[in-house]
Amino acid sequence: MSKKRLFQLVTLVNVAGSILLGLGIVLWTPDLPRATVEAQYLQQPGDLVEVAGTTVHLRDSGPRDGPPVILIHGFGSSLHTWNAWAAALESDRRVIRFDLPGHGLSPADRTGDYSDARVMAVVIGIMDRLGVGRADLVGNSIGGRIAFTFAATHPERVRKLVLVSPDGYESPGFRYGVAPEVPMVAGAMRLWLPRPLLRLTLGTAFADSAAVTEPLVSRYYDLIRAPGVRAAMLERMRQTVLVPPEPLLARVRAPVLLLWGEEDALIPVSTAGGYVRALPHVQTVLLPHLGHVPQEEGPERSLRPVRAFLDA
Repeated sequence: MSKKRLFQLVTLVNVAGSILLGLGIVLWTPDLPRATVEAQYLQQPGDLVEVAGTTVHLRDSGPRDGPPVILIHGFGSSLHTWNAWAAALESDRRVIRFDLPGHGLSPADRTGDYSDARVMAVVIGIMDRLGVGRADLVGNSIGGRIAFTFAATHPERVRKLVLVSPDGYESPGFRYGVAPEVPMVAGAMRLWLPRPLLRLTLGTAFADSAAVTEPLVSRYYDLIRAPGVRAAMLERMRQTVLVPPEPLLARVRAPVLLLWGEEDALIPVSTAGGYVRALPHVQTVLLPHLGHVPQEEGPERSLRPVRAFLDA
């Protein structure tokens, strides 16, 4: 190689490196200070509680003698996904919702364990702390998987079960008995998380793009940048090892409502058939024109069958 050619190659590499470095600086998305996110999203300091050896962001509203219902959110979300449902239910029910460890305002789990078994311990810890022996359980997405696993392993603690577009069956990238490989683009979110990219990702959870409002994007964007959340989310992905759900579902003794948005692009409504075949006592409600998070996209319409089911 001639000196001129070598010089051109080195120059090209230097220019490319400078461009990449510049892009990295421009796109770098640091965590927000905890004080900033707490000022915006923490109702009161007492909502940060010690449960099962870690700190959990917990809201407990409604009459303390009302029938208790526990709401469990999905991956990348927070207890705020239930805002509309909680406001409607807390008129006559005790509504308990929390951020999964390493999500929202719940710091990373101090044990470093993000398995489903660990979340079972957290749910038990919350119920015991609040003096709740038995409750209705509602879960969306991975919160649904946690909810039916809890109902199968602790049937005495669950009165009724509501599964909203639950996760549990294997899908591309998630096979039974195998920890998934975290895609490079997902790993990069620890450093780079452009708001337009997050908005685009959120859009896949909604059937109607108009439902992805700026306040909604801001809430997700702020809370995903809470200290340690992105690292904890990646660790939860690495520790997710699915098992065939049928044996667990067959052990669920509580009556089940299966709620699914017909335009769910993340977990297709066709998956509902597996749950219907495996669950002993289940009724199914499909929601036209709604996606993966009907509690946010169409809260009044999606809550109607849930309230009827819980009140029956």
